[in-house]
Amino acid sequence: MMKALFLKRPFDIALSSVGILVSSPLWLVIAGLIKLEDHGRVFYKQDRVGRNGLVFKVIKFRSMIRDAEKGRGAVQATARDPRVTRVGRVLRGTAMDELPQLLNIFKGDMSFVGPRALRPHEKEVHGDPDTRDIEDIPGYAARHRVRPGLTGLTQVFLPGDTPRRKKFRVDALYIRKMSFWFDLKLILLSFWITFRGKWESREKKI
Repeated sequence: MMKALFLKRPFDIALSSVGILVSSPLWLVIAGLIKLEDHGRVFYKQDRVGRNGLVFKVIKFRSMIRDAEKGRGAVQATARDPRVTRVGRVLRGTAMDELPQLLNIFKGDMSFVGPRALRPHEKEVHGDPDTRDIEDIPGYAARHRVRPGLTGLTQVFLPGDTPRRKKFRVDALYIRKMSFWFDLKLILLSFWITFRGKWESREKKI
């Protein structure tokens, strides 16, 4: 594990730098489309829990209507969620709404591969909801031994509405198996899911 962690950070810095430069024209197109649809802000920030349980601000392209969580708090998005805009559906299906997280990776808040960065006190609304506070679900703390990832074993192989306790078990499996080549394989699989627009699928993505 220590060797994998040693290689991860230089790899993240190099790849995020290239990613930001190469994708920058796409950022302009996405920003224009978001503005055209409802004239709202292009980016939004959210609190996420990172390595060692530290909270950081993640940045994403806005894919939901303005004030989408007013009066509701941190709630998972559902299939055909009415809060998602037309542009947002495309962005979420291809994960392009997460392109600005390349900045989080460059800064060191995140890695390319790791457990998904969860929101503090996020609620489950579908699948098999667990009524416990998310911090009380077994495996929650252990997953914070590493930086959260833009993609990962859970994100690639499990539907979004999988119960948290199962996701946390898969996160633990990733931490045990973590290696540079394993990360590279998950990144390549992620590109394939993006190409097919399957990130929002509630069925198998690959």
